[in-house]
Amino acid sequence: MQVIPVLLAGGSGTRLWPLSRKAFPKQFAPLVDQTSLFRASVRRLTGPQFGAPLVITGSDFRFIVTEQLQDEGIDGATVLIEPEGRNTAPAVLAAAIWLERTAPDAMMLVAPSDHSIPDAGAFGRAVDIGRAAAADGQLVTFGITPTRPETGYGYLELAEAAGGGVAPLQRFVEKPDLATAQRLMESGNHLWNAGIFLFTVTAILQAYAKHAPGMIDAVRQAVEKAESDLSFQRIDPAAWSQVEDISIDYAVMEKADNLAVVPFSGGWTDLGDWESVSREMQRDGAGNSVTGGATVLDCENTLLRAEQDGMAVVGLGLKDLVVVSTRDAVLVADKSRAQDVKNVVGVLKEQGAPQAADFQWDRRPWGMFETLARGDRFQVKRIVVKPGGILSLQSHHHRAEHWIVVQGTAKVTIDEEVKLVSENESVYVPLGSVHRMENPGKVPMVLIEVQTGSYLGEDDIVRLEDVYDRGQGAKG
Repeated sequence: MQVIPVLLAGGSGTRLWPLSRKAFPKQFAPLVDQTSLFRASVRRLTGPQFGAPLVITGSDFRFIVTEQLQDEGIDGATVLIEPEGRNTAPAVLAAAIWLERTAPDAMMLVAPSDHSIPDAGAFGRAVDIGRAAAADGQLVTFGITPTRPETGYGYLELAEAAGGGVAPLQRFVEKPDLATAQRLMESGNHLWNAGIFLFTVTAILQAYAKHAPGMIDAVRQAVEKAESDLSFQRIDPAAWSQVEDISIDYAVMEKADNLAVVPFSGGWTDLGDWESVSREMQRDGAGNSVTGGATVLDCENTLLRAEQDGMAVVGLGLKDLVVVSTRDAVLVADKSRAQDVKNVVGVLKEQGAPQAADFQWDRRPWGMFETLARGDRFQVKRIVVKPGGILSLQSHHHRAEHWIVVQGTAKVTIDEEVKLVSENESVYVPLGSVHRMENPGKVPMVLIEVQTGSYLGEDDIVRLEDVYDRGQGAKG
């Protein structure tokens, strides 16, 4: 029976601000090494025992998902686009209804795409252990052997010892206080709830019919009315808006009586805050974790990250701190307050600060750009167009543009003229001119764009033609 990985790739990851933001959440960022959590998840769930993945994500992330799937050499993946996040219960049900039509005899391995599991082989073996129980109609979840009294996770209480195999689940335990967490860890029959599940399409649909029947009609309608958009499947927004926002634990799992648990001790973390990221990184003899151009002097148990090239970040005499520096924001926090970083994002949002949600790199299906400087009536951007990338044919009402190619070759259209522009060459795009740039080469093309005019917002675009089939209101 084929196992289809179902990767949940939505969310905002506010506890890992400023590296993780609404526009670019943590699953797509390199947190522990140079590989994003999403790519690591795809890599871990690729092999003879797995089919092509089904990814559930939001519209803003669809091209990031596609790009990272391509980076991993994945063909044939299905990408379902949620009109809005409605938690895990509707997402899993949507995946099951989709697979009911395309792979009705398959098993579903449902996994968040923002967790770290370094030992892929050990996890693959754990999946193999759970397959027999799943094939027998049980809903299998994976429990992590606790290594510390953790208050940030829910727990699974086993009905009996697993004995190296699968154990029946007694009950779910909510996130405990510290004293309770210590007792649960010492009990020997409690595991962390990883939120990873294995079951057949038939078994999970039967579970929803029994425990969450009110959700089925709206989700089925939303999936059946899904529309193709390039290589994506857009779930119907009207039907989806009627679906309850609830987790699969609350909607189904905590009510089911056919649950089994596979214990896993191969290493796992949900990287839910900077303290957990620090634990996963390499540390020096004083417990410090350092990346990029960061330097620690006489520091202890401190995380110091410099995410911007060319920026030197130095910590002197620090203890138990988190310092994360990006080009447009710096976080300094006590490690004991790591869970509260999400409150920082709320305050910034109230202040109207763009750093609350926007990332310094703005990603597009053709590549990405960042703003280097902004002032009255001018803006300077660095634009990277990937090989084969094509920006939309467009014009602007309020601005003119100067393009200077600094790497590669650009194919430029300005009104009726089409020409190649090489490194150290530039062109001028007058206000109102119909224009386009594309990269016909085999390496990324980089240019500096200087915009001048009375209004420089990303919504000043009259889109005439777009190979990515984006609407008039889309950016880039």
